Amino acid sequence: MTKETQDTPLHIRKILIEGYRRMSPGQKLKLVSEMTQAVQQLALTRIEEQYRDCSDREKQLRLASLWLDRETMIRVFQWDPRVKGY
Repeated sequence: MTKETQDTPLHIRKILIEGYRRMSPGQKLKLVSEMTQAVQQLALTRIEEQYRDCSDREKQLRLASLWLDRETMIRVFQWDPRVKGY
């Protein structure tokens, strides 16, 4: 187990792992998708707090820059995270 899961008791970790093993691939994909959306919403909330006056497009660019590398951001969106910020 990784350091991140060491705060969870062993018997609970075993229950979680067994539950994941019983899930169908579709259920696992749905779970991952939902978690990704939750993380993106948390990141967007932070961006909105930090950059209160930025446009919706700028919020989306800042969000994208958390997932995409700098070269892709510049090439596709003409947005340099080092200059504009994340």
